Amino acid sequence: MSIWELILAFVVVVLMLVALLANVLVLLCFLYSADIRKQVPGLFILNLTFCNLLMSVSSMPLTLAGIIYKSQPGGDQICHAVGFLETFLTTNSMLSMAALSIDRWIAVVFPLSYHSKMRYRDAALILSYTWLHSASFPIVAASLSWVGFHHLYASCTLYNKRPEDRTQFVIFTGVFHALSFLLSLIILCFTYLKVLKVARFHCKRIDVITMQTLVLLVDIHPSVRERCLEEQKRRRQRATKKISTFIGTFILCFAPYVITRLVELSSVVHINSHWGIISKCLAYSKAVSDPFVYSLLRHQYKKTWKDIINKMLKRSSINSSALTESHNRNISQLNE
Repeated sequence: MSIWELILAFVVVVLMLVALLANVLVLLCFLYSADIRKQVPGLFILNLTFCNLLMSVSSMPLTLAGIIYKSQPGGDQICHAVGFLETFLTTNSMLSMAALSIDRWIAVVFPLSYHSKMRYRDAALILSYTWLHSASFPIVAASLSWVGFHHLYASCTLYNKRPEDRTQFVIFTGVFHALSFLLSLIILCFTYLKVLKVARFHCKRIDVITMQTLVLLVDIHPSVRERCLEEQKRRRQRATKKISTFIGTFILCFAPYVITRLVELSSVVHINSHWGIISKCLAYSKAVSDPFVYSLLRHQYKKTWKDIINKMLKRSSINSSALTESHNRNISQLNE
């Protein structure tokens, strides 16, 4: 193995371990907190978490083996199953992010009618569509034998080995990425920009009230006035940072891989195998960033996993104290 292949293998191992740990932590928070389970977005986050977990235990290990051995890991049946699952999970995770953005859009733009527009039944219908949509493309690809080991990405994915099917495969690949990546990106941009517009409108209203209050309070201390102005500035930037993170991570992780898959269809451009694996690793990195972007950095999830840790530490301290008391009791009985 070359130094590049060693680095890429190490990157895949890190991505796999961090994705497993972070997504398991999200799943534990969901199971532990009744408040999180009651919320409709929790269904979308749970679906996204399962997609990331399955990706971490199926596609990533085979890609690691493909980098190390430079050949198809396992038999054809295993590779076809993993390629089918990878196509399904990638599409499902993209649509789950789009569903989360729709939920935020309804909650912010239509707050009074949110509970009537987005119920558990509505969320279940949206998830049913994402599963049907995500399953349709790998089913078609598997039926046409367009799933296999692709050396450019060192992974089991969409791959056409027959030259006579090239035109059909090009059309299929273009439609697939248009209805998965591009559709999800359009929904993300539309919904989150609407959310940003409403957030900025509310910030302006709060800023007007704040400035009027500062003008009326003539005797206010300069340090208090400065803190109010700093909080005003942070408030304006908070919504922009969050929305930039949602859209930016989606583009940064998926766009290089999707563009590489489309450029690959052209026989004119030669793509380096190292870049193919790097673009695949960027797509895998979405499974690492999703738990933090959508869950673990939110206040409710922070509180939940801190409660879990405190409960575990408290239980261990209780057990240790009980063992200490038992040990002391045995010693006193021996002394008697």
